[in-house]
Parts: sequence; C-alpha cells; structure tokens
Amino acid sequence: MTGNPASQAARQAENSPVFRVLARLGYAVNGLLHVLIGIIGLTVALGSGGGESADQTGALGQLATNPAGRALLWVIVVGLFALGLWQVVAGFQVSNSDPKKAWGKRASEFGKAVAYFAVGATALTFALGGSKSSSDSSQSASATALATPGGVVAIVVVGLVVAGIGVFFVFRGVTRRFTKDLSLPSGAVGTAVVVVGAVGYIAKGIALAMVGVLFVVAAVTFDPAKATGMDGALKALAALPFGTVILIAVGVGLIAYGAYLAARARWGKL
Repeated sequence: MTGNPASQAARQAENSPVFRVLARLGYAVNGLLHVLIGIIGLTVALGSGGGESADQTGALGQLATNPAGRALLWVIVVGLFALGLWQVVAGFQVSNSDPKKAWGKRASEFGKAVAYFAVGATALTFALGGSKSSSDSSQSASATALATPGGVVAIVVVGLVVAGIGVFFVFRGVTRRFTKDLSLPSGAVGTAVVVVGAVGYIAKGIALAMVGVLFVVAAVTFDPAKATGMDGALKALAALPFGTVILIAVGVGLIAYGAYLAARARWGKL
C-alpha cells in the first residue's frame, strides 16, 4: 500500500505543517461542540433548557444565534473538514503485514472521516443560515428503513453497532487506552488530561450506547420516533430512576470529553 500514488500523496499531505495545524483545529472545535452538548444536557437535567437539542445540531444552533457564533461556525467547518481529510490520509497510510488487520484499521479511519464530514456539513448548513435537526433526520431515516424489506434488521444492526461503539468508548475510558494517542507532559497537567479523558470517554460511551439501544427499540417496536439520536438518548436518561443525577453526570462527562479533545488538539499524536 505504501508504494502506490494514493499512499505517496497521503504521505506528502501528512508532512504539511498547515494541514497538521488544521487537523488539530478540528479536534479543538469538536471539543467545543462536546462542551456545548454537555451544557445543554445539564440544562435538560435541571429543567432549565430552552428547547435546544442536546446534540451537535443543538450546539451548532446555539452558535448560530449571534454574529460571533456564526463566524465561529466557519472555523468549525474548516476544522472538521480538515480533520476528516486527515483521517482519510491516515487510512491510506495504514500498513500491516496482516491484510485483514490493515483493512480493519483503514475502515476505522475512513469511518471517522465520514463522521467528521457529516458534522462539518451540518455546521456548514448553519453557517449558511439554514437549520437542521438530527433527531428529525434519524426518525425520517428510520421510518424509511422500516418501510422497506429487511429494514428492521438493518436498524437493529445499526443500533448494535452504535451501542458497540459506545461500549468501546467506555472500555477506552476505563483502561485509559486513549493515552496512546497523546504525547503528554509530565506532572499535574498530564495527570489532569488523563483524568478528564477517562471521565469523558466513559460519559460519551454511555450516551452512544443509549443511542444504539434506542435504535434497537425503534426497530423492535416498529416506532421510528424512538430513534432520536444523541438528543433522545440524553432525554431518555433523564426519564430513568435517578435519571436527573445520571444525566448531570453524563453532561459533566461530555464537558470533560470536550476538554480532553482540546488537550488532544495540543498534545495529540499526528
């Protein structure tokens, strides 16, 4: 893989200082979005929310309400698309003596790229003055899928995959495997980054696992309204016994995950 033109172009791109700075910007703005999502989650838990969605669209919508925030949206667009391109480049740079492992790693990198591009496209919609609801999009897609042969199975598979990703996030937080992505300084700063990273990964994992569960429930009950993405997952947590306490913990954890991503923008390995 390392000798073909795509890999050579990817290697040249990786060596670009400007590209590296933009990729780090992507981590920083993604961290900002998670901080805003966590804050919205806290307002939902405390009953003081203004109706914003507790997900990326809610966070982006808040930024779009004032001129400074709208300008920041363009920074977010640039950062997320740059980070998505960085993941594509990383995918082409994967090399492994075991072809199956190599393709698995490439699929992971390309999957991250798709996720960053998707959020970047949503940010672009808001930057251009439009609006979007991820909950409505999830429900619409689920309704379409349920109306097609095999749609129930497809939604169950999607739900299980998302829940599995959530479990993986929790695993990385508990085991602190995420530290291999960082070149941390010693002392209190490095320790603080590891702590907020662990808390953040666990909280993000819980939220993603809930999203996956809701997709499975939507398929089993044949009710696309239950497939509501991150916003629905956090609000579902609030409806559980001691849900307010759980949602506050998850909201704080998402803010911690945002802080970790800011640290990764500074000390992450590229």
